[in-house]
Amino acid sequence: MDAFSLYLSGFLLNLAIVFIITRFIYCSLSHDKNNIFTFISFSTVIFFVIGLVTNVKLGVGVGFGLFALFSVLRYRTDTLPIRDMTYLFIIMSSSVMNAVMLNNHLYTQFAVANFCIVTVAWVLENGWGFSYETKKNIRYEKIEMIKPENHELFLKDLKERTGIQNIVRFEIGDIDFLKDSADVMIFYKNRKQ
Repeated sequence: MDAFSLYLSGFLLNLAIVFIITRFIYCSLSHDKNNIFTFISFSTVIFFVIGLVTNVKLGVGVGFGLFALFSVLRYRTDTLPIRDMTYLFIIMSSSVMNAVMLNNHLYTQFAVANFCIVTVAWVLENGWGFSYETKKNIRYEKIEMIKPENHELFLKDLKERTGIQNIVRFEIGDIDFLKDSADVMIFYKNRKQ
């Protein structure tokens, strides 16, 4: 197989891995089109940059320099939730790893590493052995219900008004007595469980 075919097939393999992680694992709970664009774009660019770097023998150190560059960009842009940042790191790392391994003909290591990354992400995202809670901040205007003696009625009212029946707990935040309202954080079981 000539160098161009190897490079193209490596790109397609990397794209397939990124697609599996993004479409079937990340998107199982998130449907943010902007993040999907970011993940696949980052992966594509990083794969080609690292492929070029390893082909011209500049070394893997340049790849880790890209991580430093992206972490600086991270602090200069809008904040991403930790889950999305984790997926971005997985995508970036696997693209660097895939480019280096495929250019060095380490096909077994490529297959094992990608299988492990996809499997671990999928297992964690599906909550095997873990109990995940989702939280939502709401503004609540029945101020008399936040008293400790009314917590059972408060929980029942939260379930009725939000339509979320699997609320497991709540936290009362800021209370505004002038507007008779309070900020309430509700915690409920993830819908997949």
